[in-house]
Amino acid sequence: MRIELRRLLLLAALLPGAALGQAAIDAPAPIVRLLSPYLSAMDADLPRRQDDLAEILATEGYFSPQITAAGEGEALRLKIDPGPRTRVAEVNVVIDGPLPTERRRQLIDSWPLAVGEPFRQAGWNTAKQHVLGQLLADGYPAARLLNSLADIDSERQRAALNTHYDSGPRYRFGELRITGLQRYTPELVSRYNRDARPGEPYREADLLALQGKLQASPYFTSVRATLDPDAHDADADGEVTAPILLEVRERQAHRIGFGAGISSNTGGRVEANYHTPDLFNRAWSLESGLRLEQKRQTLYADVFLPPDARNRRHSFGAMSERTDIADLQTERYAFGVQSVQQRGSIEQRLSLNWQHERRTPAGALEVTSRALVPNVMWTWRQVDHPLDPQRGTVLQLQIGGGARAALSDQNFLRLHARWQQYVALGARNQLTLRGEFGRTFADSRLHIPQDYLFRTGGTGSVRGYAYQSLGIREGRATVGGRYLAVASAELTHWLNEAWGIATFIDTGDAVDSLADVRLATGYGLGARWRSPAGPIGVDLAYGQRSRELHLHFSLAIPL
Repeated sequence: MRIELRRLLLLAALLPGAALGQAAIDAPAPIVRLLSPYLSAMDADLPRRQDDLAEILATEGYFSPQITAAGEGEALRLKIDPGPRTRVAEVNVVIDGPLPTERRRQLIDSWPLAVGEPFRQAGWNTAKQHVLGQLLADGYPAARLLNSLADIDSERQRAALNTHYDSGPRYRFGELRITGLQRYTPELVSRYNRDARPGEPYREADLLALQGKLQASPYFTSVRATLDPDAHDADADGEVTAPILLEVRERQAHRIGFGAGISSNTGGRVEANYHTPDLFNRAWSLESGLRLEQKRQTLYADVFLPPDARNRRHSFGAMSERTDIADLQTERYAFGVQSVQQRGSIEQRLSLNWQHERRTPAGALEVTSRALVPNVMWTWRQVDHPLDPQRGTVLQLQIGGGARAALSDQNFLRLHARWQQYVALGARNQLTLRGEFGRTFADSRLHIPQDYLFRTGGTGSVRGYAYQSLGIREGRATVGGRYLAVASAELTHWLNEAWGIATFIDTGDAVDSLADVRLATGYGLGARWRSPAGPIGVDLAYGQRSRELHLHFSLAIPL
């Protein structure tokens, strides 16, 4: 028998339920796994169900199954012999249009459902869309699938796959045509366009990158980027230049927000903030606010300028902060400027900060410190997902320092490095490794602000200990030291797509001399939830040195 297969419809809706009910299936294990999600209790209307089961088996390449039923009620047994499986014997892919010969060959060679593989309806559909998707994304947005045919010979268990595409002309980006601007100029939008430049070959990824950058900017609530559908005329080289139609909706000019929360590090929190993306009508974005936490209170204002011609984002700001952590009270005032630039997978931050700090350790003398610190930080990210990575590496390195000759009370040089490694162990398990190392080169830690020394402990560092409780004892307080070392290993098992359990061990310390190193170790168990903003963790950890249990919770986003 010969069957021409144009379409197979999976009638899963006719087979509701997720259990076998009273019926038992006598079939090979792969067939049981395939069919069991669609079966509920068998009833008297068995012929219709047998046809539906045959339809489902056909989607996996079994076109001549033998299905018999025996018994009734609780003794009902369904015997299924799927028969031989049909395999792909021939693939014919034809692509018309002005593609370069090498590109046409690459597309044909990339066909996913290869000769010798079992025929599956899902694989057939995916393979057809794979080639079309490659054309649409890589310069041929008018590409289309003209026709397709899976010719099934069920007697010989052979499938001949035939597809015919038309690439259409190659496209290039034209000018930006922007609608929706009220306060801002087209020049501001153009500053974000580093990808879909006029004259460059069309790539879907470049168009999406432009849309994403504008959407992530402080100026727009929605952005839609498309090619002009009326651009069809090809030039002498057979290429079409299509303008980019950019529809934007601006954010409101002023926004006031209020919030509340809790942190295992700094306690309960309430805050109020004010934001405007158009300070002084110059498209300067102001972020300001007052945040009141149990252990820290902060008043801040930061102004972010639009990106410049080299795609650098400059900013300046000021802040005032009071803290009372680990019996150490601090008051500090800071002013700073910063420049951020993304270079491929490396983010570079250059900053210059002046800070005045007064610290009062419980049971010790008050100390005042001032520092003017130039600092450079590089962050290298190579992960498969920015918010919920399963594989990859994140490295961060900082270098900064101060000098008495330049408005600082002490000469010092600070080095700080962090490393995170994500390793997927199968489909359900993940290993996360973390290391942190720091050193401040100075004759003494005296008169160096705490931001340029090191304390550790708490969420994100050494769990099982209170926040920043590991460091140098000064009176009854814990203050920063000149050396830092932290290491962590965590194994997470995901129970399903949303929930997981984790076990971990952290160790580390902050000291003022290498002779004083005595690592503090904590270990415990935790729960993980994949929220839209990234994995949220709740951990119960035991500190071996302190012999205390601590509860930690965090949003586990990479550096």
